[in-house]
Amino acid sequence: MTTFRVLPGRTIGILGGGQLGRMMALSAKAMGYRIAVLEPKTGSPLGQIADMEVVAAYDDIDGARQLDDVSDVITYEFENIGANVAAWLESTDSFPQGSRLLEISQDRLKEKQAITEAGINVAPYAPVTSLDELKTAAHTLDYPCILKTTRGGYDGKGQLVIHGADELDRAWEELGSSGPLVLEKMIAFSKELSVIFSRSTAGEMRAFPVAENVHRDGILHQSIVPARISVETERKAVAAARRLVKAFGLVGTLAVEMFLTEDGTIYVNEIAPRPHNSGHFTMNACETSQFEQHIRAVCGLPLGKTDLLKPCVMVNILGEHLPRILDGLDEFPEAHLHLYGKDAAEPGRKMGHLNVTGSDPEAVLEQIRTSSIWREKEAMGAKQ
Repeated sequence: MTTFRVLPGRTIGILGGGQLGRMMALSAKAMGYRIAVLEPKTGSPLGQIADMEVVAAYDDIDGARQLDDVSDVITYEFENIGANVAAWLESTDSFPQGSRLLEISQDRLKEKQAITEAGINVAPYAPVTSLDELKTAAHTLDYPCILKTTRGGYDGKGQLVIHGADELDRAWEELGSSGPLVLEKMIAFSKELSVIFSRSTAGEMRAFPVAENVHRDGILHQSIVPARISVETERKAVAAARRLVKAFGLVGTLAVEMFLTEDGTIYVNEIAPRPHNSGHFTMNACETSQFEQHIRAVCGLPLGKTDLLKPCVMVNILGEHLPRILDGLDEFPEAHLHLYGKDAAEPGRKMGHLNVTGSDPEAVLEQIRTSSIWREKEAMGAKQ
């Protein structure tokens, strides 16, 4: 069998010019690759460091052709790629990831169905296309439950928690026009976990250490590694992610977000077929970062080791935190600062992250908790 392989010195095309693409590109360029990006505007976080920019919409076939013309392999940094572009790229020989997992991850209903078919738990759910269906589903699932758009939505957007029957009309009024919806039973979880898994074009697979995640206002606040879980729970989390990797025929990177309940049950909440915010700790705490691993995977190179070299807490820097992080660098003299090159520091917008390593994770968490940089009131009220 001939293995798909793109050696350093060639050009990697990336669909999307955000921070994930930027960090992919930084790893790729360190390995000797050239980078082309397709993005609707110039000067994006990735565009600032790319060798070539194709300015086009994510559903522009002509733009995809231009990217393909200058690229030896094409990958993506987020899911919102036009289905027409994904299908066209799949007809070429430069898109080893294919379109199937993109299609699944773009639609929450398809995602839940695919996860269930793989034999993995998801929260009980029901499709919703009318107010009557919403009322029936809410009665069946019971409260609290959460209404979500099936497409789009991230960092808490496109979803609404429903605590009782008196909130159903308002919820439908707010989200009903957004197209098909899904209603989920809210899981009473004890921890949120995630596993980043990579699989190469040659079929080699490696998982990164399990991360324990803390969200604020629907936005990831910090990832703690190693996760404060039992060895058995760690084994189950990695096994669930591996099962999905095999079921989806993954090439590239898959982030699997999970809920852990008090009785030890794991439910998969969401998947993302790309490097993920909760994997940023790998940049300074693992032998290989998730971004380098992704490049290795899609280019057909041997995968790197994923061993954790030292405990780490990754904490996100939102727009409201940026001035204080720049003024307060002396608070974390040995931490690793990563900023994304975005043009406007808006409240609630991810501007970068800080990887704080140390031998005692609890001491690191306390240092972050007491820091003036992440004030609880401002972080919680970022979008209010």
